[in-house]
Amino acid sequence: MTLQELSVQYRVGAATLRQRVRLLEDRRTAETDEHTRRLLEERIRHLETMWREARDLAVLCERYYDRGYHCNVRYTV
Repeated sequence: MTLQELSVQYRVGAATLRQRVRLLEDRRTAETDEHTRRLLEERIRHLETMWREARDLAVLCERYYDRGYHCNVRYTV
């Protein structure tokens, strides 16, 4: 598998995570129980972190061989 192919997989994963975050945000908005709202907020926070990392890794894999690309500070290869 090439880095370009891997970047596509990261993008697909990031899109799935983002969609799940949106669904949970809708549920959180409709939720009346405070405890359940807090649990949903925690899940959303974790999924957003995973989404950002997948998105950043997709960009890193896409541009790894570009001459002018400056690597993301978090992910140095």
